[in-house]
Amino acid sequence: MTDKDELAALKKKVEELEAKVSPPKSTFVPMSDAEWIDHVHQARERQANTWMPPDAIRDMIAAEPKGFMHDVALRDARAPNSPAMIPSSQQRPAAEGANRTGWRDATPIGPPPGVAQADKLMDEQDRRDRAELARKLGKG
Repeated sequence: MTDKDELAALKKKVEELEAKVSPPKSTFVPMSDAEWIDHVHQARERQANTWMPPDAIRDMIAAEPKGFMHDVALRDARAPNSPAMIPSSQQRPAAEGANRTGWRDATPIGPPPGVAQADKLMDEQDRRDRAELARKLGKG
């Protein structure tokens, strides 16, 4: 085989391999905003319909007193949702001389509770360990 024949065979083989490896053409088609909104809406509807079977929803609606859910929703929608919106008649009165700025005094740094008892226990154990060591060294 000559160099030209070998080169042609190699080129043919490379073309065949590249044809096998090339990725498939994309079928992606961009959606318009309206199509995307409709797609998301349909997905949410499908999800909402899977949460509870229709007969359970129908039974709930039939069992509730007339307008009860509407009244609850209205009450919750009108309820204050931040401390600043709660009427002063419903707020707890602050103690006389209380700090009303929102800042609090720093907690003093010190040993945590129970350290004194732990120190006593460790001192007693140290005393016992020294006595035992002295006993062992005295006998040895």
